[in-house]
Amino acid sequence: MKLLRFGAPGAEKPGLLDAAGAVRDLSAHLPDLAGDALSPASLARLAALDPASLPLAPEGSRIGACVARPGKFICIGLNYADHARETGKEPPPEPIVFMKATSAFSGPYDDVEIPRGSEKTDWEVELGVVIGSTAKYVSEADALDHVAGYCLVNDVSERAFQSERGGQWTKGKSHDTFGPTGPFLVTRDEVPDPQALDLWLDVDGVRRQTGNTRTMIFGVAHLVSYLSEFMTLEPGDIIATGTPPGVGLGFKPPIFLREGQEMRLGIQGLGEQRQRTVAARDRRPA
Repeated sequence: MKLLRFGAPGAEKPGLLDAAGAVRDLSAHLPDLAGDALSPASLARLAALDPASLPLAPEGSRIGACVARPGKFICIGLNYADHARETGKEPPPEPIVFMKATSAFSGPYDDVEIPRGSEKTDWEVELGVVIGSTAKYVSEADALDHVAGYCLVNDVSERAFQSERGGQWTKGKSHDTFGPTGPFLVTRDEVPDPQALDLWLDVDGVRRQTGNTRTMIFGVAHLVSYLSEFMTLEPGDIIATGTPPGVGLGFKPPIFLREGQEMRLGIQGLGEQRQRTVAARDRRPA
């Protein structure tokens, strides 16, 4: 199945993509795509539905992030050896783990904001892993049993905030809109090998990133098992698994995003995203 969410920000409904590419409304069967709705039992119930029996979503509906705001948005750094080297670092001996604020979560076609004072906003196409059942101290052999499915993530980053402002990477990764996710969650049964997926990203029509998940240093099963040593992974949590080479920081001289540009990105079988870059908005109450 390809599961998604549609509607205005904060008012999304759960849905699925039928064989003809139409969005069907699942809201009569579950409140949202979050938590236990992503469990194996819940996904089996959804798979048993006849998509033709479900109402169509309103034409032209906005597509939101493919799961509701996750409890944890976990990211893996420098997980492709060639990307590590383009940033001037050696491939790490263990996964580099950091968090992206869940307030960064956004839809696949929503605008991406350039933060105030930013001069180094960058792009990163990544495979996202959505947890479907609780994982604690799971073996690598059993790790994929805890995965609900996979999705496309753009791990947007502000490199100066990330590396030049002290502390850890989180503040360079967490600005509002820095986590476009979706357009849909593809359930695990439709992705027989998460280590055999092509990835790409364009900026203003120019190909900047090309890669394949087979070149990950640490594969999906290893990451799920590894992370479960340090924290309980819960249904709806997302792991962004790292990016292949071609980020703006890696060019000589570096190339960074500015207002008015367009990013397009995709992963084989997981759909495509498109975002326009805009100035940061003030979200304080009036």
